Amino acid sequence: MSEKKIEEIISMLTLEEKIAMIHGNDLFRTEGVKRFNIPPLKMSDGPIGVRNEFLDDSWIPIGNSDDYVTYLPCSLALASTWNTELAYKSGQVLGCEARGRGKDVILGPGINIIRSPLCGRNFEYMSEDPYVSGKMAVPFIKGVQENDVSVCVKHFAVNNQETERLNVEAILDERTFREIYLPAFEMAVKEGNAYSIMCAYNKIFGYHCSNNRALLTELLKEEWEFDGIVISDWSAVNNTELAVNAGMDIEMSVTTNFDEYFFANPLIKAVKEGKIKEEVIDEKIRRILRFMYKINIFSEDRKSGTYNLSEHRQVTLDVARESIVLLKNEDNVLPLEDKKIKKLAVIGENANFTHSNGGGSAEIKALYEITPLLGLKMRLGGNTEVKYAKGYSQDPSAKDKLIEEAVELAKSSDEVIIVGGLKHVEDQLKLENNALSVDEDEEIKHRIDSEGYDKSDLILPYDQDELIKRILEANKNAVIVMLTGSPVDMSEWADEAKAIVQTWYNGMEGGRALAEVIFGDVNPSGKLTVTFPRKLEDSPAHKLGEFPGEETVNYGEGIYVGYRYFETYDINPLFCFGHGLSYTDFKYMDFKITTNEKDNDVEILVNFKITNKGKKAGKEIAQIYISDLEASVERPAIELKAFEKISLKAGETKEVEIKLNKKSLGFYDVNNKKWKVENGAFNILVGSSSKDIRLNSKVNIDSDYEF
Repeated sequence: MSEKKIEEIISMLTLEEKIAMIHGNDLFRTEGVKRFNIPPLKMSDGPIGVRNEFLDDSWIPIGNSDDYVTYLPCSLALASTWNTELAYKSGQVLGCEARGRGKDVILGPGINIIRSPLCGRNFEYMSEDPYVSGKMAVPFIKGVQENDVSVCVKHFAVNNQETERLNVEAILDERTFREIYLPAFEMAVKEGNAYSIMCAYNKIFGYHCSNNRALLTELLKEEWEFDGIVISDWSAVNNTELAVNAGMDIEMSVTTNFDEYFFANPLIKAVKEGKIKEEVIDEKIRRILRFMYKINIFSEDRKSGTYNLSEHRQVTLDVARESIVLLKNEDNVLPLEDKKIKKLAVIGENANFTHSNGGGSAEIKALYEITPLLGLKMRLGGNTEVKYAKGYSQDPSAKDKLIEEAVELAKSSDEVIIVGGLKHVEDQLKLENNALSVDEDEEIKHRIDSEGYDKSDLILPYDQDELIKRILEANKNAVIVMLTGSPVDMSEWADEAKAIVQTWYNGMEGGRALAEVIFGDVNPSGKLTVTFPRKLEDSPAHKLGEFPGEETVNYGEGIYVGYRYFETYDINPLFCFGHGLSYTDFKYMDFKITTNEKDNDVEILVNFKITNKGKKAGKEIAQIYISDLEASVERPAIELKAFEKISLKAGETKEVEIKLNKKSLGFYDVNNKKWKVENGAFNILVGSSSKDIRLNSKVNIDSDYEF
């Protein structure tokens, strides 16, 4: 659609037709204009798959049998693969299935920074690190949008908690804002070419994000030259005039009084009274029509999409396989040898629990979901007796009986696998017999991974620590599997356990992938994109800042988020950022760095070799960090600036080359409102994790740079 055609349409639209296009006309759809063949925009939640269908004017599921979909691993699982190709393929699956279900906009990915391990939506986000978040989001975005459907990258910006999310104000300085909380969104816009952005609920710099012109127009649309549309989070708009002038393009909400939305009748009234210029509305229509053109909404050749393909299920399996993180493996307890096991004990409610139908907007109707128990039974077949004990439950009166049953099973079995962790399913908040009191029900809400709630602590719910310790007393080689969407406190038993595996809400094939890793069919290659602290008080948001705050929340840790804090302040976490073991060993060697300063830029070529020294093929994630040795401002001890995942056969050596530039070295100068590189010495570090640095060399930068 040409700009001339767009202007012709705008000139002929009535004010009422324009207004109908910029607010929800049902819970997930705007209104179109039939006389110009402008269709409505149809949206769907989509962190882990296309959400089930609802009635137009209520949150009641229709109950169709035709909206079952592929269940993808959660975003934190995807990021834990550190595999950008898999991120792209995951995006392709989601985009294809969204189009197959007739959608125009899929509401994701979520790329907010994981600031506190207590945030209920950490499983929907990618990392505590802005580079990892952006680097994994960009190919995902491209994969989605190749299917003629738009992403809606969320939640812009500084939305890092669920507690009081509608009104809480994040108090942070400009440098922290620029260095930690914006880069992933900037990458999504500039490198991913995201077509739409979702505005967050919270306040920053004195204004709700929906009313924040400095955020939505001056930064996003002008500085970053974003030419797409801004869609509100559902019910994020709270003021007609402020939001319209701030740069919000489409208002969506959770209520069904569609004509009374702030961008509906109140906006018509404001325009007619001269409080808002109609030209401001025209710019929103202009952006929406361009947006529609980008997703080929007017084309007969628009991709049709499809869903529940076998190829889609293969992608979910591949992601799940590479997302699983081997945290600990003393005495090579893993992999287990199936031929030596006549009886396997599988203990823990999460071994036999499905997670696809919960988590708030992450709710979907999965075509199927392979639980860990099912995956293990499928893998072992009939030659091994697999016995299950629940081990724990929400019912405190059942605790002693469940633990004793589990211990007895562990004692009588050749091998033991415990699958514990967290859940995020709202309809499981009450016991089957509805025996919970209101207070107990409220407490459970703060022990799950879900939209709408933050956890109250890192402690595993339902006395899992006691269960795990008792099982380890019965079998010191018991394999502990944590299935969560965020870090949990393992300090009571982590030192005693020999084998600890971290898996996630890992999609429809998650149980199969876990079994393959445990039995060595797949060599684990996932690494943590978030630090697991030994105790909550070690987390910088809780040590130096506030969480969750009340009317305001102080980001007192500043730029020292996640590993940036742990490494700078020399705090030992339980498991560090970037950590993840393998069934083989990798050697780093032949480190070479070449620096070239020209054309107002710095090019640093980082070359090294990696050798697989073991007898199994494996994949290693090389992480490149920088350290500014002579900065005039405070900087973290190390900052991740690049990574690469390398696949190596047994005994194979590969050479790796990674390029860094001035953006890799810079910090945000609040005085000049620019990024800056100061001349002086930098360390370039290559590691297997933030604490396992294998190669280290100093480079000198001769000039200062601003950009």
